[in-house]
Amino acid sequence: MAKIQMKTPLVEMDGDEMTRVIWQMLKDKLILPFVDLKSEYYDLGLEKRNATDDQITVDSAEATKKYGVAVKCATITPNAARMDEYKLKEMWKSPNGTIRAILDGTVFRQPILVKGITPYIPTWTKPICIARHAYGDVYKNTEMIVKEGSKAELCVTDKDGNESRQLIHSFDNSDGIIQGMHNLDNSIASFARACFNYALDQKKDVWFATKDTISKKYDHTFKDIFAEIFENEYKAKFDEAGIEYFYTLIDDAVARVVRSDGGYIWACKNYDGDVMSDMIATAFGSLAMMTSVLVSPTGVYEYEAAHGTVQRHYYKHLKGEETSTNSVATIFAWSGALRKRGELDEIPELVDFADKLEKATIDTIESGIMTGDLYLLSTLENKKKVNTEEFLDAIHDKLTEIVA
Repeated sequence: MAKIQMKTPLVEMDGDEMTRVIWQMLKDKLILPFVDLKSEYYDLGLEKRNATDDQITVDSAEATKKYGVAVKCATITPNAARMDEYKLKEMWKSPNGTIRAILDGTVFRQPILVKGITPYIPTWTKPICIARHAYGDVYKNTEMIVKEGSKAELCVTDKDGNESRQLIHSFDNSDGIIQGMHNLDNSIASFARACFNYALDQKKDVWFATKDTISKKYDHTFKDIFAEIFENEYKAKFDEAGIEYFYTLIDDAVARVVRSDGGYIWACKNYDGDVMSDMIATAFGSLAMMTSVLVSPTGVYEYEAAHGTVQRHYYKHLKGEETSTNSVATIFAWSGALRKRGELDEIPELVDFADKLEKATIDTIESGIMTGDLYLLSTLENKKKVNTEEFLDAIHDKLTEIVA
């Protein structure tokens, strides 16, 4: 069979530990035999980030802006222990955070459904996609410990030096704490446009929720910006596509989500999205079965797995011990990137291959061949636990049958 030809490269970002091992194995078994892969390669492994003072992360993000599509392996965000282990110059920032900031992107995470693994909420028959606004809120907060007898005020100095003040609290009878949060109108607008564009791309409804009845300025601003952009730029497009934008309070949204059958994009502020994405992943079965794509408001896409580098399995791998690591989310990162590259470059064969790669992966699991984490969750009667490489080999065999 002739390999599928690509026109434009996609950006390939390699990573760390067990996912790095799987990355090369996956390419060798599932991509390179079928696709004449064109990629601009960046090694985002921690050693290379350290050697380049993290410039390689910035370079990979700029290349993603240039080519429009990237696929990323999981990477280490170092802590104190990693500083010693890898002899780092400094505690480098999260590559995902750096790339998000450069692309001004929104993270969309969605579970992969397979027969035999039933969500903990049985009404969820379709995947729920979480869209997380990855800027501001508590993640860029300023905090202080306050002593009894102190008075805390919110003070804003405008460009002319004029001050506006509001009392936060007078700590007359007790010590306490204060926290200052911020957000940016243009970041919220980018978040809204990314959500609406992705909804049109996926043909799915958008739900958005805040607590605007309590937070009458901060949360209400989110609500107002979303509403204005939707009415002015997207309402007609949504009507044409047969999808809708729905706003409600966050507590009502949670109740509706639990009672729903899924199948929509749930847009969340930063903290809400952080919490709810893990809840959705766990309730559907496994974080290893969760896709993740970063989408910029200008239509740039970066695909990755939602999980980390699987450190425990990597240490077993280094000792020569057998591992049974789930590669599904990483496979779907590759299929997502190849599909988007095919769509943008008008290569239907590449889009079709991405669909078949996903089908081969799901068919393999539903035939009873799966990694250890899925083996523990699956209710299939005839199931078999296989190791990391055997799982990829089984998918290769199934994919070869499908594309023949």
